[in-house]
Amino acid sequence: MTGLVIKNTGNDYLVRTKDGATTLCRMKGSFRIKGIKSTSPVVVGDRVDFDETGYITKLHDRKNYIVRKPTNLSKQLHILAANIDQAMLVITLKQPVTLTIFIDRFLATAEAYRIPTILVFNKIDLLENDELDYLEALTYLYESIGYQCLHIVAEQGKGLAQLRNLLNGKITLLSGNSGVGKSTIINHVVPDGDAKIGEISASHLKGVHTTTFSEMYEVAPDTFIIDTPGIKGFGMVDMDENEIGHFFPEIFKASKKCYFGNCSHRHEPDCAVLKALSEHRIAQSRYESYLSILEDVNEGKYR
Repeated sequence: MTGLVIKNTGNDYLVRTKDGATTLCRMKGSFRIKGIKSTSPVVVGDRVDFDETGYITKLHDRKNYIVRKPTNLSKQLHILAANIDQAMLVITLKQPVTLTIFIDRFLATAEAYRIPTILVFNKIDLLENDELDYLEALTYLYESIGYQCLHIVAEQGKGLAQLRNLLNGKITLLSGNSGVGKSTIINHVVPDGDAKIGEISASHLKGVHTTTFSEMYEVAPDTFIIDTPGIKGFGMVDMDENEIGHFFPEIFKASKKCYFGNCSHRHEPDCAVLKALSEHRIAQSRYESYLSILEDVNEGKYR
């Protein structure tokens, strides 16, 4: 039998077949370590074969997946989900604050795995004058690069009709820091989603983790949303130093005019990226995010 993995609880996998039936499956130990260096070789979004005893016997080829470094120092990868049509990154500028370096690291990873991403700015009702100006500036920046941006107040249901329309017919990965409102969004767009809602820690204004494992919810026929555990940062993996600039669209575009083909865009003469930066055609925040990935200076901090 063949099915779609809709929930991962560590050792167990809930697999859904075409007729909507679900089976709780497991993997045999030999399959678990078969050349797959990840914290879990089977993830939500995978298509698998399983036998009558509930053991997974085959993992189908993936069209894509998105990964990050795990929170410990393991060399294994943490695959968030597989076979994704698009991602929605939920961002809050207040309670908690989502840093631009986190946004840019997520976007660069999504670009590397060819996953279109929509930026969803939530809790905009909490913002005051200067913060609203910052929201508009960020929106202008990311839309000018090519990323669609939504402004919502999930708790009140504002802006969710447009968000729901963007989900139609697709498998969408929902990600973001803990506490940004992913579960609230799911409770609005998924019939009987019943996702847990976490409170914001008063002492640190950081989100409390409420989702331990990824889970796929059916929004409508052929329309699914994948809820992922809230993450504090995004450690990069498997990126060649000479390719990092390719995953920043505006840097990649400018780099075509660099004098050196292997320009690192840090100090080389006739660097078109540095020229674009000085002329404000590339944002300083984006350039600093690029450098942070290139140099890995803050990797531990943002993992």
